[in-house]
Amino acid sequence: MGLLIAAVVTIGLALLLLLLVVAIPREPTGVARSLMLLEHRIDPSSVPRHELPASERFLAPLLRRTQRLGAGLSPNGTQESLARQLDRAGNPGSWTADRIFGAKGAGLVLGLVLGLLLVGPSVGGVLLALGLAVLLFFAPDLALYNLALRRRESASKSLAEALDMLTISVEAGQAFDAAIGHVARTITGPVAGEFARVLSEIQLGRSRSDALHDIGNRLAVPELKNFVTAIAQADRFGLPIAQVLREQTAAMRIARRQKAEEKAQKVTVKIIFPLILCIFPAIFVVIIGPGVIRILGALKFF
Repeated sequence: MGLLIAAVVTIGLALLLLLLVVAIPREPTGVARSLMLLEHRIDPSSVPRHELPASERFLAPLLRRTQRLGAGLSPNGTQESLARQLDRAGNPGSWTADRIFGAKGAGLVLGLVLGLLLVGPSVGGVLLALGLAVLLFFAPDLALYNLALRRRESASKSLAEALDMLTISVEAGQAFDAAIGHVARTITGPVAGEFARVLSEIQLGRSRSDALHDIGNRLAVPELKNFVTAIAQADRFGLPIAQVLREQTAAMRIARRQKAEEKAQKVTVKIIFPLILCIFPAIFVVIIGPGVIRILGALKFF
């Protein structure tokens, strides 16, 4: 049994060492090195170490290695999936696909090391290390999904206000693009940022229908997708935008009321579990407890 545990630990350490060695960036050779010299590219390794800041000397190489490790262990298409998820999360300033890959690789190595240090070189330690490694490897994905989900909920709450203001602005005589800009400057939240992005894309020459279509993909709110589809069809067939906006705003109010009623109906079901697990036991103890004590005393149990 001891030999089996030692063999498993040795194989795990060997695999970890192999992954780290594979993730180490290699210097280009041959034609690639010649092209690099012709392009006058400056590599950080060619600069004296005392001229580089501490982040460039220690953190940047470590991040590059963990980034390669995370990207190498991810399936094909993960880069595009992370880019779409980042768009849905609003493209936070400190979140990029490369940094997420680096965090995934660092979490994998950290989970393996922590599992072996906490339990030791045993079967339980190896299983704990693998479990922590898998958990920390997918933790950045879960955090990004949670951020995108909260942004979608915030957009769903502020969408009705944005559409009301857009409808009022168009009915007051503003052009649709000017009304979008007014909404983007007036309200706050994800919808305002997306409207500002749409206005910038339209000013850069992109068609209005394509720019609006991307909002539905980034926010993934069903009501917004219906609104974008209606506006695109009105723009294509030459229908009056004000009338379409008025109908979409009315449909949005109905959808909000139905969603509120749905949540109210779910409350009675969700409250059952706290009642059964927390409230009913305390009530039973208070009501039935004295009677049980008297019965047990009458029966001479104590």
